[in-house]
Formats: sequence, C-alpha cells, structure tokens
Amino acid sequence: MLQFSPVRTALILLVSLAGILFTLPNFVSPQTVEALPDWMPKQQIVLGLDLQGGSHLLLQVNKEELVTERVKELRREARSLLANDNAIGHIIKTDGTLLTIELTDQAQFETAKTALQELDVPISTVIGGIGGVSEISFGETVDGKLTMQLTDEGIEERLSSVVAQSIEVVRRRIDELGTTEPTIQRQGTDRILVQVPGFDDSQRLKELISRTARLTFHMVHPTITAAQARVQGLPVGTMILPSQDGGDELLMEDVSIGGESLVDSQPGFDSQSSAAIVTFRFDTRGAVVFAELTGANIGQRFAVVLDDQVITAPTIQTSIPGGSGQITGNFTAESANDLAVLLRAGALPATLDIIEERSVGPSLGADSVQSGQIAGLVGGLLVIAFMLAAYGVFGVFANISLIINVFLVMGVLSMLGATLTLPGIAGIVLTIGMAVDANVLIFERIREEKRAGRSVVQAIEAGFKRAFATIVDANVTTLIAAVILFFLGSGPIRGFAVTLAIGIVTTMFTAYLLSQFQIARWFAWKRPKELKIHLLHLLPDGTDLKFMDRKKIAFVFSAVLLAGSIGLFFTQGLNLGIDFKGGSSIEVQAIEGEAQIGDIRERVGALGLGDVQVQEFGSVKDVLIRIETQDGGDTAQQEAVGKVVDEIKADYEVRRTEVVGPTVSGELAQTGTLAVIAAILAVLGYIWLRFEWQFALGAVAALVHDVILTIGMFAITGFEFNLASIAAILTIVGYSLNDTVVVYDRVRENLRKYRKMLISDLLNMSINHTLSRTILTSVTTLLALAALVVFGGEVIRSFTFAMAWGVLVGTYSSIFVASPLLMNFKLTSRAVEEKKETRADGASV
Repeated sequence: MLQFSPVRTALILLVSLAGILFTLPNFVSPQTVEALPDWMPKQQIVLGLDLQGGSHLLLQVNKEELVTERVKELRREARSLLANDNAIGHIIKTDGTLLTIELTDQAQFETAKTALQELDVPISTVIGGIGGVSEISFGETVDGKLTMQLTDEGIEERLSSVVAQSIEVVRRRIDELGTTEPTIQRQGTDRILVQVPGFDDSQRLKELISRTARLTFHMVHPTITAAQARVQGLPVGTMILPSQDGGDELLMEDVSIGGESLVDSQPGFDSQSSAAIVTFRFDTRGAVVFAELTGANIGQRFAVVLDDQVITAPTIQTSIPGGSGQITGNFTAESANDLAVLLRAGALPATLDIIEERSVGPSLGADSVQSGQIAGLVGGLLVIAFMLAAYGVFGVFANISLIINVFLVMGVLSMLGATLTLPGIAGIVLTIGMAVDANVLIFERIREEKRAGRSVVQAIEAGFKRAFATIVDANVTTLIAAVILFFLGSGPIRGFAVTLAIGIVTTMFTAYLLSQFQIARWFAWKRPKELKIHLLHLLPDGTDLKFMDRKKIAFVFSAVLLAGSIGLFFTQGLNLGIDFKGGSSIEVQAIEGEAQIGDIRERVGALGLGDVQVQEFGSVKDVLIRIETQDGGDTAQQEAVGKVVDEIKADYEVRRTEVVGPTVSGELAQTGTLAVIAAILAVLGYIWLRFEWQFALGAVAALVHDVILTIGMFAITGFEFNLASIAAILTIVGYSLNDTVVVYDRVRENLRKYRKMLISDLLNMSINHTLSRTILTSVTTLLALAALVVFGGEVIRSFTFAMAWGVLVGTYSSIFVASPLLMNFKLTSRAVEEKKETRADGASV
C-alpha cells in the first residue's frame, strides 16, 4: 500500500495541480484573467447575489393586456357555449370589460342565460382554492340583450393569482440557466422583483424572463388568405396574426391544442438540413388530441403560434401519433436553446413589462463580505495550527491535503461556472470538517494499530485499510443526501448540495490517496523506527467511560429538550425573517457623498424592527433597505417605515417605499421539505443495506433529534430564521450523519470481533475507541465556526452560531442517542453476522 506506481503518482499530482490551476483565476481581476496564457483555465466562480450583487430587474404585470386577453377568452368561451353546445344564434359585441350578447331568437333567452352562468367560476377555485371571488357580473339591457362584465374584485384577484404564477415560472426559467440562485419576490400588488447574480448577458436575461412564451396550435383557414380576409371581411371565429417570415396568416381563433400539454422541449438539429430546431413532446392527453387533430385534417395547414406570432405553418401530411413533433424556423443554436428553456419552464400567464433595470450590491453588504473573508482566513489558520499541534508532522500532511481539498472544490466550481452563495459556503465549511475528520480517522487508526503491536509499516497500512471503510460509509451517506437535495430541492438548497457533493468526492481523494501518498514518500525518506503521531492529548489513551450507564439520564435529557423545542416551535414559533414573511422596501439616496452601508445597518438595526437587509442599489449613493413584516398589521408596518425614515432622513433622501413579498415561496418551501424527507429516507435505505435496520433507525433518529433541537434553538434565542438558517440546518444534517456513521462503523466491527460481549459493554468500548477522533473533529470544526462567529459580522452571526450548535448536538447525539438506541432495538452480534460482507481481498468489511 505504501508503494505507488508511476501512473498512480502522476494521477495524484495531475489532479492536485489541475485543482490549483482552475482555482487561480479567482484570485485575480477579470482583466488579468484575460491576460493569462491560452493554456491556462480562465473560468471564475460566480459569486451569488448575497456575496457580489448582480442584475436587478423590476417587472410589472401588464394589467391592461391581462384584462383584454381575459375579455377575448370570455368571448370565445361564450360563443362556444351558445353556438356549439346549445345551437343558439347570437352576436357578441365588446366594449372594454363589458360583453353584450344579442340573440337571433329571443325564445332562447332563458336557455342562453342559464348556459352562460357556467362561466361564472370563482377565481380561487380556478387556481385550486376553495370558494373565491366572483369574476363576472351578469345582467340584461332594456331591449332584451344579455350582458356580462368583469368585476373589479375579480380583476384584482386574477391579477394577484397571475403574479404568484409568474413568480414560479420566472424561477423555473432562471433555474434552467444553471446553478444561479436568484432573489425573486412580489413587490407591491402587480410587480415582481428579480435579482440574478453573475449573468453577463443582461439582454438575453431580460428576454428569457419577460417573454410570455405562450405556445398554441391553430388550424389555418382552409379557403381564404389573410390578404383576402382584409378585403372581404374577417370570417367569424378567425384572426390574423403576423408570421415569422414577414407575412400574415388567417387562423381559426379556437386553440386546437395548447402549450400547457407540453411535458418536454429540447433544442436540436434537423437531420436533413442541419438547421436548428426545437422538439416538443405532449403529455398523454395532448398526444391523443394531437393525433386526432392531425389525422382529421390531412392536407390542411397547421400553425404553431408563439406569443401571437406564427413560427411555422406546415401542411399536415399524415396523422402524427406519439405526441412528438418539431418546430422549425429561423433559429440559431442559442435561440433554439432559449426557446426550449421557455417551453419547458411554462408560459407566463400574462406579459411582464420591465420597468426598472439596474445593478445592486451584495445583499449581505460589502462590509459583511469583507468580515466573512477575514473570519474565513482566521478560521483556516486556527484549524491548520490545531492540526499541527495535535499531530505534528502528520498534521502537516493533513493540512496539505486540506488545502488541496479546498483548491479542488473551488476548481470544480470554477470549471462548472457555478454560483457560490452563503449556503454554498456552508457546504464548504462542512467539507472542511469532513476532510479533517477523514484524516483524524486515519491517524487515530494508525495509532491503535501501533499500540496493538504492529510494526510501523504494518500500522500505517492497516490504519489506512481499516479507516477506509469508515470513511466510505460516512461520506457515501452524506453524498446520497446531497444528490437527493440537488435533484428535488431548488434555490439555496441546490447551492448547498452542489458544493457538498463536490466536497465529498474531493475529500475521498485528498484524505485517502493524497495523504497516503505523502506518508508513503515521508516513510521512504525517513524510515522511522517509531511513530509519534499524537502530540496534543485531549484524552488519555485507553479511556473506559461508561456511557451506557447514563443511557436513561441521556434519554430523559433529550426528551425534555425535544419536548421543549417542539413546544416552543408551536407556541412561540420562529422569528421568520424577510425571506419568509416579506416586508417593506425603502429606497434612499445619500444627500452628500457615498452611502455608508454599515452605518445604515447599525442605525436601522438598533430600532428593533427585526430582520433588516441593506444593500447598494445602482450607484454608490443609492441604498435599498428591507425590513420584515411587523406584527400589528398595516398600521404597525407604516410606523416601522416611519421610524426608519426618521432615523436616516438627515443624511438620506427617501426615493420610494413599497411592500415586498417573501423570497421563499410556498412552492420553494414545499420542494425543500420534500427534498429533506426524501434524503432522510434514502440514507435510511443505504444504512439499512450496509449495516442493519437497527443502525438505520438509530441514525435517522439522531438526525431528527439534532434538527429539532436546532429549530428549538432558533425558537428560544429569537434568531432570525431565513435562507441562511436553512443552509445551517442542512449542514447539521450532513454533520450528524457523518458523526453517527463513524461510531456505528466501529460498533459493527467490534460486534464481529467480540460476539459474546454484552452489548452495553461493546457500545461503551466502541465509543471510547472513537472518542478521541470525535473530540478532535468537533474541536477543529468549532474553531473554524468560532472565527466566523467572532469576526464574521452581525449579518451571518446567527447562521454560524446555528452551525456551531449543530456540531455540539451532533457530537452529543452520536454518543448518547444513536448508540444507546441500538440496545433498545435489540441489536445482537448475530444480526450483524448475517449481514457480513467480504471484500475481494478476503478481509471483513
């Protein structure tokens, strides 16, 4: 194992060098990057909106167009209901929001009146709610004509519904662009605020966000053209739309099939002409309709309409089964990709007009970002110093592996062009903790093997071999959770999952291969007769603490904490920040000189108004202040805005104040919750297969225990619960899993060695065997977090405090919750023996 082939050596050095090269562009300015040699990577990590700022767009729903389209839709529905379903002749005239219906046969008046009542569907029922606002008022004129008119209440309710739907469509479109983590929230009654980090092509971004992308399919009129219709008059139920080639087409108004039936859309190239195309696929219902429609209209033209423009109108040659087709047009590869993105994300329910566009500073504040950089540097130096003090020359190996690990994570993020935000940094912090833990596991295992009487070479080889299975189990469980969180989560959850998944893979490489390579080179050079690994003894060798004797006390203690946390959550609740509650946005401009972000945050924060966010907004003189929703309704909110204005009015001019909605939408919260639950179930399944069902239930119980206690900590301290808090909880999930699996791995190993030992004694022995590693890992992680708490500034203090709390409860639960539960689940050596696995070399796993 200490012999490295030239190929293996070259691979380790090349991967390490590649990580450094891909990371280097992040330490220079964009101008300097362009001056680098062509053979060097030039891609930089995109810092998130909270770290660097980005593009700011304020979108407004076009209310006039929304009403006009709704009137047209209502007219089509009324005509279909009267003529097609009831054979009632009529003429419909529109005037603003009023529709007047004249019947050709007055004897059918009551029948028509009853039929039209079907159109009065409450709006909240339309969008899935219960009850709702009536959108239509019915009446009749003195000369016997029926009237329908959109109500003001109905228009406002539909506008509110459209804004909510538009927010989710915009979020899906931006998510399709990559790993950016935007801020998207309602502002006022009809506006949507969008802030996107690191997207260079602002024009393309605006088109992707604001384009309606309403796709419909219509039959082309079979007998006359658009030009003839202009002369002869439009036939009933037809419309003229412009074509992409510059002409016009006369189409049937009725939508043959709509874009809502699409389930997928991808860019591609035509096999014959090699021109860029967009393929599409309908759902089952849409496929049936599409096949019937094409089969019944062979020889006629069929128009594909996107946002009231005919993209293509081919002649139907044959019935098209299967529900798949392609859209041809004057596409470039990029425009075809953008259209596919728009179709996959879904159409906007209304047009969004861009009414404001500017750049913004980091939402954490430039001062907080600078403080975080200092804190990160201090924390890193503390970890390096501690590892040197604890392990001496082996600490040097661990530190080199740790530094290369960070370079590899940053290098991969750079190569992917990923967006790094505060949740992503949380994933890196957890990666550092797991990387240190992997080295500690190896070093402690080498010490054990040496104490057992093995030679230096044998101890090193056995230490790596026996620690490897533990490292794999601990990292794979966390990797499973990260993968599930990425595919099922969104926004900050995906950002955390990306960095964590990358970090796990790089940790496996650096902790095992790179550390092994360094130790092998050192051993070949020094040929030591003795190994002196441990310099700093936090615990004496051979500890024999009776943890299981305190099992009942620990269970009672945990039960009290759990009950208290749950009780506080339901009675006192969490102090939800702007991300969850929304609030008020106040735009101000410095009267003289540049705006002082830190000073504003301190002054406004002292007013006791809860969560406060301050960021640059355009020029160096402009600032955007957000305060959370206050208890007490509109009056209390207005008073809070007044306090902010009074506090800063001597130095700043107030430009605008508006209500803003939460950045964490209902859909985002729901998908996040489902992702976490799915991750827990996946981990449960893996541990069950790898160990036994008792271990699986114990690990999940400890994980849930840690999360609940962390939520209880937020409830009792009153810390703001925001997007960063979600990242902290996800970090705790990863740390708890890692810590518990390490202890469980030793329990499983000892169960196979000591089959007749009492389970309580065996658990005590296993915990004592891993206790030094547990404490060393916790101390190094807490050192890094302590630096963030002390030097990181007020903005991220609750975030880092929550992670530090999670490390403490994770360490506690792995010893006093996860391990004792194995006794309650009646674990025996026989159960584990039945699950025994064998590696290819014959050694027990």
